[in-house]
This record gives sequence, structure tokens and C-alpha cells, in this order.
Amino acid sequence: MMQGEKLGFADEAEGLFGIRPELKPLSSYDPILARIEQLVPGEGALGDRVDRFQQRFDIPKDRMKPVFDAAIAECKRRTLEHIKLPANESFTLEFVTGKSWGGYNYYKGNAHSLIQVNTDLPVRISRAIDLGCHEGYPGHHVYNALLEEKLTKGQKWVEFSIYPLYSPQSFLAEGSANYGIELAFPGNDQLTYERAKLYPLARLNPVDAGRYLEVAKLAKDLAGARFTIAADYLEGRITRDQAVALTQKYQLTSKERAEKSLDFTDQYRSYIINYGLGLDMVRAYVEAAGPDQKARWARMEKILSEPTMPGDLAAR
Repeated sequence: MMQGEKLGFADEAEGLFGIRPELKPLSSYDPILARIEQLVPGEGALGDRVDRFQQRFDIPKDRMKPVFDAAIAECKRRTLEHIKLPANESFTLEFVTGKSWGGYNYYKGNAHSLIQVNTDLPVRISRAIDLGCHEGYPGHHVYNALLEEKLTKGQKWVEFSIYPLYSPQSFLAEGSANYGIELAFPGNDQLTYERAKLYPLARLNPVDAGRYLEVAKLAKDLAGARFTIAADYLEGRITRDQAVALTQKYQLTSKERAEKSLDFTDQYRSYIINYGLGLDMVRAYVEAAGPDQKARWARMEKILSEPTMPGDLAAR
């Protein structure tokens, strides 16, 4: 690839991240769309309806900082109940523009991170918890801080001070960061917390908060459709315009957000498997510990603080 060779999507993903994604036909995701259809009935394309419905939950720009401060603080509080972090750990939060991603963690070392949130497009209320967990606690910030403390410093394994982005480490990092949302806020915890704290801070009406979050969670089951669209697009079977239209349909989003999603695919290519497939495999591994939350957090901490490969999750 460094010499300019283009691999097939699945071959590239397996070579870079150590796992081969299953590319399902888009029609296999139609039953999920049908379930969402029942939650957001009306005229016009489902993606347009969902986008209009979700616009009611955009955080006003002048309320972004208090909402994110509160969300990240709660993600941290819940994580610290189960995982001990370095005493000096900290982060800086910035709001930025001109990026293809929604959020990013730049780990600076010595248990400190720079967390950036992209505001090119309006940020919706559920993203505060999502990004607070994913980029922060128990996501990327915790992952990097524990690797540094346990392996780079604790074991003197200096190689763990290097993080190759296009490697199996990203499969574990993105998968655990996404699963961290479910682990930190099991059941209805996210809805309960958002209604009690975040909606008032954002000055949003929580009357439809339950339906909004149900749609958002169902939409996560469409993650695999993004792989299929990306494979067809990157391998030249469909045009960018066709990929945008399919993204609107199977990711339930506006044309503007679909374009942003394709910008990410252009830049990061098969990296996108790490979010959906990584989530599925980390969830399966952690929840194999049983329903006890302490046991699940213990398994999560093993992933975050020990040398692990994607294949280890299935083998264990």
C-alpha cells in the first residue's frame, strides 16, 4: 500500500487490523430500517425523516461546553468506580472545525489527552455521552493512560509508547471505546442521566428523549452497511454520488452528513471496520463474563491494559 498498490476492502482490513470483515448485502439491513420506520413514521425518505426528527436534539452552540463538561465528568465518575487511573491523569477539551471526524483524542503522554470535538455540523445531545466515553472514559484516554502506566513505564516495554494508527491496536481501541458507552451506561442509564442533567443544561425539551435514543441505538445496528457501501465505493463499483445516496438510506442521515461520512472513508478507508466490528467483538468478549458489572469491567480493563490482539478476543 505504501508503494501505491490498492487492495480489496476486506483484504486491506485484514492486513491492517488483523480481522476480516463480513460484507453483507445491503438488503440484509432492511429489517432494521423497517423497525426504525415504525418509530419515525411519515412522508418522504426515511433518512430525511430521521434527520429532521434528530434536529430537534441539536445542542445549541452556546450550550456545548457545559453539556460536554457534565457528560465527560459523569463518564469519568462511572469509570473510576471500576478502574484505577494514574493520580495525575487529565485532559483538555477543544471544539474545532474542518475535520472529517466527529471527535478525536490526541494522547500527549503522562496521562494527559487533548480531546477535540468537531462542530462543522450540529452536535446532537446523545453525542455528549458517546464522545465523553469514546474519547475519554473508559475510551481512548483511559486506554492510552493504562498502556503507558502498565506497559511502557511498569514493564519498561518502550515499544508501547508507539501507537501505529493502521494496526490491530486501533481495532481494540475503537471497539473498546465504543463498547465503553454501553458499559458505563447500561440499560436505561444514559436516558435517565440525559433527561436529568444534559437536557436541562442544553435547554432542550426531553419529551421525546426515549424515542430519540431508541432510534440512535437501532441505527448502530446499521454499522455493517457502512462497510458494504465503502467496499463498493473504494473498489469502484459505485460512484461517490451513489455512495452518498446509499449512506443517506442505510445510515439514516442527511446528504450533508453523508458527504462528511464519505470524506472520512476517503481519508481512512478500511479503518471504519474498527468502530462497528470492533464494538461487536469487544462486547461479546466482555459480556461473556456474565451479567455481573464488576466482572465485565474487569474484562474491559484487561483489554485496556494488557497486550491484546483482535484474535485473542475470540480465542478467549
